[in-house]
Amino acid sequence: MVNIEVRGACVDFPIFDAKTRSLKKKVFGKVGGRIGTGAKVPVIEALHDITLSLTDGDRVALVGHNGAGKSTLLRLLSGIYEPTRGTARIEGSVAPVFDLGVGMDPEVSGYENIIVRGLFLGMTRRQMRERAEDIAEFTELGDYLHMPLRTYSAGMRVRLALGVVTTIDPEILILDEGLGAVDAAFIAKARQRMVDLVARSGLLVFASHVDELLLELCTTAIWMDEGRIRMRGSVREVLTAYKGHEPQVFPVPDA
Repeated sequence: MVNIEVRGACVDFPIFDAKTRSLKKKVFGKVGGRIGTGAKVPVIEALHDITLSLTDGDRVALVGHNGAGKSTLLRLLSGIYEPTRGTARIEGSVAPVFDLGVGMDPEVSGYENIIVRGLFLGMTRRQMRERAEDIAEFTELGDYLHMPLRTYSAGMRVRLALGVVTTIDPEILILDEGLGAVDAAFIAKARQRMVDLVARSGLLVFASHVDELLLELCTTAIWMDEGRIRMRGSVREVLTAYKGHEPQVFPVPDA
């Protein structure tokens, strides 16, 4: 049964500088506390008192400004981060898609990277070989698929990564949008593949700044603010509240 249970979870990041990392500090524990258990170092509380329950069929949008804690929450829900306090329990295989380029090797060909990226996402070599021609057709990269990834432009890399990602069969899909380098026409072409990917997943958590995608792919939403859950509800209700809260930016008049 696909399920994620988080209870009172906090994620803290201690901040070390060159002085706090020095051997002398470790040995003598002077000037601001020792390194190790009970060390007195600055701590950033990236997530605070997060409690939520997600189950099979949930389609959750994650909104909030940059630095609000969205990426940290995604990593907590993926099992990449463990809570400093509280608990997080995950049942089901997780496909974390935070950076479309992660898990790809710049020194091997596009075809080889289809296998590499698929393995990174929990697929088998056989599964990825069976999907290779479909991915090739979708990406429209042609002969470039026989060339090393380092010869690709940023947009070509995203095309290849998106082609692979949209062929997987995840139980839990944790998706952090990263499509900025792709042209609008290709995004329009990829939309149906994204819809199909979400339909195949048991549970989706999707962080994005594109309201149209969130409204199309998700049924509920969470608004993150300063590492806390500020609001949870329908996608439209949460987006309306979040957009209404965003500070207005006025252009500076020419001198």
